[in-house]
Amino acid sequence: MEVINKILEFELIHAGPYKLRVITLFIVFLIFGVMKAVLWLIKKSLIRRQKLKKMDEGNTYAIYQIIKYFIWVIAVGLMLETIGVKVTVLVAGSAALLVGIGLGLQQTFNDVISGIILLSERSIKIGDVLEIDGDVVKIQEIGFRTSKGLNTDDISIIIPNSLITTNKVINWSHQTKKTRFRIDVGVAYGSDVELVLKTLEESAFEHPDIQDRQLTEARLVNFGNSSLDFQVLFYTKNIFRINKVKSDIRRIINKKFIANGITIPFPQLDVHLKK
Repeated sequence: MEVINKILEFELIHAGPYKLRVITLFIVFLIFGVMKAVLWLIKKSLIRRQKLKKMDEGNTYAIYQIIKYFIWVIAVGLMLETIGVKVTVLVAGSAALLVGIGLGLQQTFNDVISGIILLSERSIKIGDVLEIDGDVVKIQEIGFRTSKGLNTDDISIIIPNSLITTNKVINWSHQTKKTRFRIDVGVAYGSDVELVLKTLEESAFEHPDIQDRQLTEARLVNFGNSSLDFQVLFYTKNIFRINKVKSDIRRIINKKFIANGITIPFPQLDVHLKK
């Protein structure tokens, strides 16, 4: 026992009044280990609740991130106090420096505050499909300063959190996992309108990603300059890959139009020459 006490009391660093002993390092590592164990238990508990369908993935991630940052702050404070650094004195003594840094890093702090808002409000969650500045992105991670998403070209996008909280952002999956989209098409004047409407609805519902046939609807929306203008509206859960879904439906429409003798016109110009 005496040997253990000597080892724990052994001084690693001795500079004036400051002493760093083995027991101090042991306590620091103990705090770190306890913190990691607590976070592991919290994560396991949240994942268990998610599997029981009491929480979704986005809520689980947001709650865990907030708890993790809070525990980290407490743990770092305790570790600094353990090695002899007075946190209150350190913060008070560096107040002027922090003001200067704050002015220089104003945008960074804005992003951090925005990250806290996103994690606490949970208006945007992991897996949500957003439209930001015309780019469609699936959110993969929400951090304190930046969030990470994947666009439709499978390219990772790093998004400053303030861009999400201060700009207009369309959340395609906020209210429901199913969203309505539309495809516009024009046909030649003289076409059978009822046949066109039926063909458009059948073409949309023929795609495997389209749900609710009763909500799949074709409309005659306008009498254009050179065509009858139609729309076909449909619901799908495949929001992130919607451009491919639309492309597939257009191919089906084109094939059915050819089979039914329906013509898609193109603008024509008549030029009259006078002698």
